[in-house]
Amino acid sequence: MTLFSIADRRPLLIAALAVILAGCGQEQAASNEEAALPEVEVHIAVVTTTPLTLSMPGRLEAYRQAEVRARVAGIVTERLYQEGQEVKKGTPLFLINPELLAAARDQAAGTLASAEASLRNAVDKLERYRDLASDHSVSEREYQAAIAEEMQARAQVLTAKAQLDKANLDLGYARVTAPIDGRTRRALVTEGALVGQDSPTPLTTIEQIDPIYVNFSQPATEVIALQRAIKAGKMQGVAQDSMEVRLVFPDGSEYEYAGKLFFSDLAVDSDTDTVAMRALFRNPGRELLPGAYVQVKWTQAENPSATLIPRDALVRTAESSTVIVVDEQDQVQALPVTAPAMQDGHWVVTSGLKGGERVIVTNPAMMTPGSKVKVREAQRPDAGQ
Repeated sequence: MTLFSIADRRPLLIAALAVILAGCGQEQAASNEEAALPEVEVHIAVVTTTPLTLSMPGRLEAYRQAEVRARVAGIVTERLYQEGQEVKKGTPLFLINPELLAAARDQAAGTLASAEASLRNAVDKLERYRDLASDHSVSEREYQAAIAEEMQARAQVLTAKAQLDKANLDLGYARVTAPIDGRTRRALVTEGALVGQDSPTPLTTIEQIDPIYVNFSQPATEVIALQRAIKAGKMQGVAQDSMEVRLVFPDGSEYEYAGKLFFSDLAVDSDTDTVAMRALFRNPGRELLPGAYVQVKWTQAENPSATLIPRDALVRTAESSTVIVVDEQDQVQALPVTAPAMQDGHWVVTSGLKGGERVIVTNPAMMTPGSKVKVREAQRPDAGQ
């Protein structure tokens, strides 16, 4: 009886065992399929207030620059400074042979003395003729001639004084001095050179480089677009007097002192279609030199609803910008976005992301929309950087 029952139940046991083995096979296949899915690293998009930091090439320019020129003709007899020396206003730089200038001054002084003597005689003669004219001892014509002679003598004195003043100035110009404080550049003439013969001869240049300017330009299209975005409420502008400007050297290092935006032109340069700007920087160590090229970075506005994504997460072409995301079913999807600029190695996405999207950062261009993937969350970048 027991053996017969077991025999009768054998088909049922075999069927149950087949079902169990089939279920295990399906689980094994599903496990193998999941293991075969490509694993991707994702960045969780977070909407935050992001500064609009711009970067433009700039060129350094001296705060003040003065060309030192010879104002009188003569031979340079001595250079009185060292090239590259820091000088104060009034420091002697060159000496021009003063002998001829001193002789011209003495001649002007003699001319003035002669004119003053002639004036004295003319005044004495006029006083005598005035008394004689009262009793008609001299004619009216002679009296008027004496008046004219006295006036002419006074004019000659004034002319002689002016000539003497000019001669004294010329003699003073023989000692060429610095017109401003600053650093001298190389001398453009040597001892023995004839200068100032036909026109003021350049002798050297003095530049004041602490503080120092940096000149740069921004495309007019960007300026207009930013103004429209601020007016529409999409961007929040930063006051010009509070704009902080940073300098980056060609080797990538950043200058230790921050500058201030000093000037922004109100017109567009018709040749370059740009708006000229200028910033002012401290330069106590004379590290910044006029004429050098640098990179200028400054925050012009803030975007209250932007998203920073890693640089490698954006698929960018000439026609569009796209990010590849993973949806709730772990399937790959492509989203068109607007990413006009980079900031500290991250793209600033201004539209196309709402926040919370899982953005693929590992080879997004190789992903096929609709395919399934395994997700590994990446470390989220600091939005404030």
